[in-house]
Amino acid sequence: MQRYVMRVFAAAAAIVVLASQGITGVSASASAHRAEASATVTPRVAASPGAQLWVKLYNGPGNSHDQANSVAVSPSGKTVFVTGYSGGVATGNDYATVAYNASTGAQLWAKRYNGPGNKDDEAQSVVVSPNGSTVFVTGFSWDGPLGYDDTTIAYNASTGAQRWVKIYNSRGDNGDFAYAMAVSPSGAAVFVTGISGQYATTVAYNASTGAQLWVKSYTKPVGSNGSRANSVTVSPSGKTVFVTGYSLATTSDYITVAYNASTGAQLWAKRYNGTGNSGDQAASVTASPTGKAVYVTGRSDGTDGVSDYATVAYNATSGAQLWVKRYNGPGDIGGEANVVAASPGGGSVFVTGQTTAGSGDYATVAYNATTGAQQWVKLYNGPTDSTDEALSMAVSSTGNAVYVTGESLGTKGFYDYATVAYNPSTGTQLWATRYNAPSNTDAQADSVAVSPTGKTVFVTGQEGGNYATVAYEG
Repeated sequence: MQRYVMRVFAAAAAIVVLASQGITGVSASASAHRAEASATVTPRVAASPGAQLWVKLYNGPGNSHDQANSVAVSPSGKTVFVTGYSGGVATGNDYATVAYNASTGAQLWAKRYNGPGNKDDEAQSVVVSPNGSTVFVTGFSWDGPLGYDDTTIAYNASTGAQRWVKIYNSRGDNGDFAYAMAVSPSGAAVFVTGISGQYATTVAYNASTGAQLWVKSYTKPVGSNGSRANSVTVSPSGKTVFVTGYSLATTSDYITVAYNASTGAQLWAKRYNGTGNSGDQAASVTASPTGKAVYVTGRSDGTDGVSDYATVAYNATSGAQLWVKRYNGPGDIGGEANVVAASPGGGSVFVTGQTTAGSGDYATVAYNATTGAQQWVKLYNGPTDSTDEALSMAVSSTGNAVYVTGESLGTKGFYDYATVAYNPSTGTQLWATRYNAPSNTDAQADSVAVSPTGKTVFVTGQEGGNYATVAYEG
């Protein structure tokens, strides 16, 4: 459980998907970027599926530990954005957000943000506006004597120029940590979620100005020991915001809350207490493309005291539970789910994470979105038959592939990136590829994104104390 909680704290699942501003290292000029964007691009000859196209490292000015937590692709597919935290010079960790040319990997700009407390700042998620003009990052920043605060920044996607920065400090200065973010389909609002003080808190901002639109916290049940949100998504219509995480009473339960996107009014809230009546922690939420359902996954203790995947489907309008499915690994060894995603057509729901006993393998499960019937299960066991954990997942917009990435112990005794592509209908493995650090140190992939055409897959994380972003043929 401790490892799971730390994973969620460091990355947020998923998936979904934070960053920074300031001045640092290498930054392409705006004129050079505009010239590159307008230049005629020679069509790329397709490589073999899974072939590595490029690798780019980012090492901050402090030449210390740099950890990328999230990656996103522009709607045009021309630019890739990565965010996380990076050691500065006498500033602790700073937000560091880097933009790359998606075709070549050329760095377009890099921006850093050092909070007012001049101490540790950690970006957790990055998203791009639907029109591709703005990049949003969120996380938490040290605010001096007031502790950590949610800090959200908007950048010009082309130049990296900071458009606005907003700090959310809850009453009582009890610490505010943002772990996930989503942007509305219209691009009008940005929603940030995490924990403020003791409670799962969601903040809505005007995407253009950064003006705070509303703040809502989940404080139930009365007398509970608090709650925390780990993931947020927006309905396809843009009318509803869904947040999931967990709430601590006698034991912890999943909590999933629906808010009116315009006003923040709570529409419904649902708890899930697993079969073991013990620890249940939701890690990820996604909405169906039809807007009719919302899906939540995470870890849930079973009757045998071992944690299982537990995936719950709710009616998006009423919150009525549609189905619940549990997966406890081969031989009932248990599992911990980190991410949930839906197919573009809305027919399937995919969940990935790790089996929790034995060697510990990636375990990816597909369910029928309407009934919850299990369609297939696939395991990935690395070359050393040792620990493998899937931390992020993405589905191509064409619906041709499901991509899973994370960390896997390699033959050199260090962890590698391991990225696997599956056929969404059958679960057939299309390809699997590994990236091991040239420095012969541990590498951990924390986030994966797919280009709008589905032709390129981008993975980011850290290796050897640097951001490492890799592009693969889809």
